[in-house]
Amino acid sequence: MKPNIAPNSDFSLDNLPYGVFSANGGARRIGVAVGDAILDLGAVKHKFNGPLMSDNQNVFSESSLNAFMALGHAHWKEARATIKTLIQGGLGEGWVSMSDVQMHLPAQIGDYTDFYSSIDHATNVGTMFRGKDNALMPNWRHLPVGYHGRASSVAVSGTPVRRPNGQTRPDDAKPPQFGPCKLLDFELEMAFFVGGPENDAPINVKNAHERIFGMVLMNDWSARDIQKWEYVPLGPFGAKNFGTTISPWVVPMEALAPFAVENYPQEPEPLPYLRHEDKFNFDINLEVAVQPEGCSKASVVCKSNFKYLYWTMKQQLCHHSITGCNMRPGVLLASGNISGK
Repeated sequence: MKPNIAPNSDFSLDNLPYGVFSANGGARRIGVAVGDAILDLGAVKHKFNGPLMSDNQNVFSESSLNAFMALGHAHWKEARATIKTLIQGGLGEGWVSMSDVQMHLPAQIGDYTDFYSSIDHATNVGTMFRGKDNALMPNWRHLPVGYHGRASSVAVSGTPVRRPNGQTRPDDAKPPQFGPCKLLDFELEMAFFVGGPENDAPINVKNAHERIFGMVLMNDWSARDIQKWEYVPLGPFGAKNFGTTISPWVVPMEALAPFAVENYPQEPEPLPYLRHEDKFNFDINLEVAVQPEGCSKASVVCKSNFKYLYWTMKQQLCHHSITGCNMRPGVLLASGNISGK
């Protein structure tokens, strides 16, 4: 078979996202989405004969993208160019129908960090928890605030999420109570995978983009009533550790480059280690639809755009590593809820 790329396909030759799939209960394999098909990279790895990938063809025989992510920016660029050339040349082997596969997590996620980089979201949540006058904490405009999430409960989109139990205190005049969460919330986020060789040294903001492999959609499920009671003084815990879902396809940054826009205006100016002049915010339309049980169709309940983020991915990655924190291939860093005005 060969792929059919419809005019409105999400998986055009300008996208070419990477993912991990299995067919008929078989082994997990690395593929690229093209129209209604998947190119099995393990089946055509011998065709990657460029100067960088010719000695690294076996990364496409792995069961996750970690080894490929570890190679680095120049390798990713060469591999993507080879894939485009193969497809445009009428490649006749290695194709699998997208309708015949099961998708899996694209990488082994050893560490996951969730940032809090939307100024509108931080203001909304701060108002809800502390009131309008104290919505933004004093540090918020000076550094990308984040917390270490629970990597073990990150799952691929479509995985069932169980409503969590926990402590809540709906009435401040009464003791806390235990039971199922009553304020279960979604968070419309995007996240990126870190790649390149593991490095213990801080990542320089000027070339931090070379460590960003690609992006996924994310829903960081949130138990707001549990969170409100537990978050002081160390932040979310049980309210965020029960489920985080990401899309199975990782869109390379090269595919998103045409959609780069001016970075969000930052006032006051960040400290020098966080400053960069190049555009690294992206015009990506986002929306959430909810389909309640018993309803025949979903309804869109919110729309937003990635460009509303106050802190860029380069700043998030740089700040995370500035202490000397090492970044392994497959680390997942999330944006936080992406709200707009």
